[in-house]
Amino acid sequence: MAELHELTALALWQELQAGRVSPRELASHYLDRIDRLNPQLGAFVTVTRENALARADRLASEVPKTAPLWGLPSGDKDLWMRAGVRTGFGSRLMADFVPDTSDEIVETLDAAGAVSLGKTNAPEFGLPAYTESLAAPPARNPWDPSLGSGGSSGGAAVAVASGMLPFAPGSDGGGSVRIPAAACGLVGLKPTRGLVPAGSGIDSLAGLVVDGPLARTTADAALLLDGMIAKRDGRIDHHYTLRAPYDDDGPFLGAAVRGEGRFQLGVMTTSAWDDAYEIVIAQEARAALDAAVDAFTAMGHGIEETALVSDPTYAPAFRTIWQAGAARIPAEGEAENLLEPLTKWLLGKGRAISARELSEALSALTAYERSLIRQLSSFDAVLTPAMAMTPRPVGWYDQEDGERNFEQQVQYTPFTSMLNVSGLPAIVLPILQTDDGLPMGVQLIGRPGGERTLLSLAAQLERKVRWQLRYPPVW
Repeated sequence: MAELHELTALALWQELQAGRVSPRELASHYLDRIDRLNPQLGAFVTVTRENALARADRLASEVPKTAPLWGLPSGDKDLWMRAGVRTGFGSRLMADFVPDTSDEIVETLDAAGAVSLGKTNAPEFGLPAYTESLAAPPARNPWDPSLGSGGSSGGAAVAVASGMLPFAPGSDGGGSVRIPAAACGLVGLKPTRGLVPAGSGIDSLAGLVVDGPLARTTADAALLLDGMIAKRDGRIDHHYTLRAPYDDDGPFLGAAVRGEGRFQLGVMTTSAWDDAYEIVIAQEARAALDAAVDAFTAMGHGIEETALVSDPTYAPAFRTIWQAGAARIPAEGEAENLLEPLTKWLLGKGRAISARELSEALSALTAYERSLIRQLSSFDAVLTPAMAMTPRPVGWYDQEDGERNFEQQVQYTPFTSMLNVSGLPAIVLPILQTDDGLPMGVQLIGRPGGERTLLSLAAQLERKVRWQLRYPPVW
């Protein structure tokens, strides 16, 4: 029989439902793997063994098995507060912070029956697209520990890819679920803005940050997404009048399992950053895109090349929002010296932005949202490379020059942030490995509320490529 971590999250859920394994047994298995693998990979910054086992015992005796994620191990991104557990935000500034309350996404996952095993590694305040803070060891890629895992949900991706968790939630403000998913050979889904009530994006600056799942299979990603949505009495408990389009056609897991339909797909290699930076798509990224095009063509989907209209307003507007987002970091005076150089640079830039500059940037991004949705509207989904390069080495990003650092991040991941700006759903899928054994993926962009189409396409591609049968050397 396969070891527990070799099973998919969906298979584990079925084992739990059948009583062939208990929540405690499952949590213990993954905690033991964390003890063995985490010191070399840096997926977790805090492991809460005793809390997790006590939680597993309470689930078994007090919580009905109808909870959608009943008994499944998970982790809290270290940007999310859990009452009584140190929450470091990836920063030396917050090294001793223990919150009295929990964030809503943490409470939602608890209510869904998940068992948190600890806090997954994240970069300082989630700002960079890599997980290499000064507050903790870097989150290293399980396929090659000399490489990074991406970010900001880098620890979550490492935990899933190495079998320390069956799946993991993350947050995505510019690609922070999709980037580490691509780097670590996982499925990573950024939902439509407004779909997940506890992480809708509506209450974040420019509506950028939404919460979504990372998993080894399409069905596992859908299972976790359903748990994160947390329906009440069969309805999504929206907190705002603005919300994602939703067809109310049952759980997303159904679309991921069935994997049905034929669709019209666009294929593009242009991005919103092309006017501002030199974007070079590596041979490995093009090979992944070509492989996906060939696979979807063979399955009978329509394929048509497309390209974005040039828009020089995007880059300066997004830069302004990225910098403004750092202005709220709770550091004043000497406390700023506890921040990393990049964060300190962003903080200074952000606090110098005027109300007029911020207003103009927000208006420009709103106009871009309308433009991008219109440009892609004739397709059921649009295929792009996931990243423009192979996973980056640990230490590759410039830690002193903020301008250079920003350029490096854009050049690695030019295809992600425009979807946070537009609020569109997107899913990253692993498709091949390089000659060095590194995972390379593609991204599918959906229409507003188009998660079912993305999951159906992902399931079809997964059946053809069978990426779930690939394991990193640490497995």
